[in-house]
Amino acid sequence: MRLSMRRIVLFTKNMPGMIAFYRDVLGLALIKDEPGWKELDGNGCIIALHNGTSRVGARPPKIGFWAEDVAGARDVLLQRGARLGKLLSGAGLIRCEGKDPDGNPFSISNRP
Repeated sequence: MRLSMRRIVLFTKNMPGMIAFYRDVLGLALIKDEPGWKELDGNGCIIALHNGTSRVGARPPKIGFWAEDVAGARDVLLQRGARLGKLLSGAGLIRCEGKDPDGNPFSISNRP
């Protein structure tokens, strides 16, 4: 059996803020817009937003995005209002970390 990830569901009480972040700041296309349920095209994995409260543990999941030019992607996202940390590099890996409006962590890296 081989599983493949197709969707990540994030529960939120701040649907307008989360849509604005993933669509307008990160630039993902909104592909499903239903009451209480939105889906955005993460170019290989759907990010679904579901109305409701999440009880995230001490270390919440992190969404990882790939970019060939991490520094360039970071600059564009900062101009769009994303909250991102500084560029980190080592052993050929370049990355930066950020958080969405609900505090869910995400990263952008050149990790294949």
